[in-house]
Order: sequence, then structure tokens, then C-alpha cells
Amino acid sequence: MSRGPLEVVTQAFAALNRGDLDACTALLEPGFVMHHAGAAPVHGRQVWEHGVQAMRTAFPDLHVRVEDALEQGDRVALRVRLSGTHHGHFFGAPPTGGRIDYVSHEFYRVRDGLLAEEWICSDSATFARQLAGEAAPGGDGHAAHG
Repeated sequence: MSRGPLEVVTQAFAALNRGDLDACTALLEPGFVMHHAGAAPVHGRQVWEHGVQAMRTAFPDLHVRVEDALEQGDRVALRVRLSGTHHGHFFGAPPTGGRIDYVSHEFYRVRDGLLAEEWICSDSATFARQLAGEAAPGGDGHAAHG
């Protein structure tokens, strides 16, 4: 019996949360395509691995929690919450020891039981503030106002 698209995506997130990048990579098509808001699409498993390794190095306790999920045909739409502690350098940002906690809206296309494409639109403003050392909010994904 084949797995449905939502099952494939949630299996990938479970592997990511365990830090099992080999299991994640095994769920990607060789020609996997990543689309990030504001950037040109990038292709290949190795590009995905590089990005995830950078996140796991900077945030060793990185955890992704699926908060909402919809599946239709070969597509999955998610609202996920990413959280972790900033213990390593992240693309030039020195570790702060602070927490990150932000929301990402993500869409996936699954083909033959593998992830073929992803589209990511994260709350990069909140993420950037937290990288700069601003405390993570109390869990609503929005910056605190003072």
C-alpha cells in the first residue's frame, strides 16, 4: 500500500526532528525543487541537505511542529512552527543562546511516494529579529510589542 502525500510529509518532519537527515533525504526525489519566497528555485537533494545542515548546526534542538495540514491530490499545505535554541553560527549570525520560535507556511508536491517540490513562505521578519537576539514570543509567532 502506498503512502499518501500527507503521510510522506509528516514522515519527513519526524525524521528531521530526530536529526535523521539520511531518512529525510531518502524521501526526496533526486531532482527535488525548493522554492523559497523571494528567491529563485533551487534543485537537488544536496541543496536541501546543505540548508538543513546549516539549520541543525545553528539550532541543534530544532523542532518542527505541524499545526495545520491539508491534503488535496498530490499536494500538501501546512502551517508549521519551528523552534530551537541558537547555539551555532547561522549564515554570519553569531550564536545568541536565545530561542527561535516562528511560523512557516509550506506547500509540498509528492510524486510516487517522494517529495518532488516544496514552496516555503516563513515569517522571516520574526526569525531575523530572534537571530539578532530579540526574545522569542510567548508562542503566538508574533513579535512582542512593548
